[in-house]
Amino acid sequence: MILTVVVVLMVLHLGGELLLDELNRREVRRHATEAPPAVAAMMDAASYAKSVDYTQAKLSFGMITEVFDTLMLALVVFSGVLPWLYARFTPLAPARSWIDALFLIAVGALLSVPSLPFDWWGQFRLEARFGFNQSTLGLWIADKFKGAALALVIGFPLLWALLSLVRWVGQWWWLWGFALLFVFQLAMIVLYPKLILPLFNKLTPLAEGDLRTRLLALADRTGFRARTIEVMDGSKRSGHSNAFFTGFGRFRRIVLFDTLMNQLAAEELEAVLAHEIGHYRRGHIPKMLALSAAMQLAAFGAIAWLAQSTWFNPAFGFAAGALAPAFLLFGLLSGLVTFWFTPIANIFSRKHEYEADAFAREAMGGPAPLVAALRKLAQKNLSNLTPHPWYSGFHYSHPTLVERERALTKVI
Repeated sequence: MILTVVVVLMVLHLGGELLLDELNRREVRRHATEAPPAVAAMMDAASYAKSVDYTQAKLSFGMITEVFDTLMLALVVFSGVLPWLYARFTPLAPARSWIDALFLIAVGALLSVPSLPFDWWGQFRLEARFGFNQSTLGLWIADKFKGAALALVIGFPLLWALLSLVRWVGQWWWLWGFALLFVFQLAMIVLYPKLILPLFNKLTPLAEGDLRTRLLALADRTGFRARTIEVMDGSKRSGHSNAFFTGFGRFRRIVLFDTLMNQLAAEELEAVLAHEIGHYRRGHIPKMLALSAAMQLAAFGAIAWLAQSTWFNPAFGFAAGALAPAFLLFGLLSGLVTFWFTPIANIFSRKHEYEADAFAREAMGGPAPLVAALRKLAQKNLSNLTPHPWYSGFHYSHPTLVERERALTKVI
């Protein structure tokens, strides 16, 4: 019965993804020869035509990867390879949390291998075809090894601690597990830009000059005191651009991609930063942390319940009560359910984006700088400006450019 439910969930998930892709493909194709008037005002004809090609190529590639990922998930879950592998690990140190943690790390590493050719193709064929790839094969391989090393160095002790909680605190381990993971995430907000991000990218302080003066003045007048403004060499991997702030309190810092600095004028960069500050000033960060905490607490409760049930683990070849397999199976299968709730999460995310845009409009004395910045970024990143509403609802955490510009320029 459990396996039947999982099969149905897999079919529904894949069918839903493919349906959304096809609806989006048709919507983009419908406007391929002539952009809607609102879109034509935002992007020149050549860039629009290229964005249509880019969107179609990504959709086709995405449909292939979705089918492959579903087939791999079915193979892994139903073939019996997971309990077979678990049986190879457990005799090495019976009933020891560290061997269970090592099992989870090993399975994660093995499951990432089949997707490597798709990652490579996406980077060095699809992205390169449209001029976005700036990476080299050596850098790409180095990134994979660094990611695997970090998973071992950071993930292993965290998993060991989580799996040990049952022995340390008993049946309420999942409450302590939630608290441990939440504290770990808060610590990573501070430590990531200082210890992990520099392993992949070079961060340099923004040079003295008009831009730095403008951005610091913006931070002062909007009540956002940042410790530093840094420039990240995102261009060594991709032509896409971004800006963000990280950390909190006295550890807060602003990070600008070098690609963003090359694409936007000073006033437009100021508007983009004002948008990011808007997320902070409107309290979006603690709200999202609270939502994330609630979801994590529910996830830990579900894992504890499933692990102790007499039907979940045995359906997949594991012993009832085994915590590590329950963690693994929940991680593999939960996305089949949570996928259907992504539009709800995106509604909240879009609300925050509108609020941050409104904050930036106020901080800049009008919508023009942010509108100009958003138009340039859409053009440089070949954004899809005519997505199908259903596809947008499931896959877009931000409003479309047309929606954002309409909200920015409406009379209040």
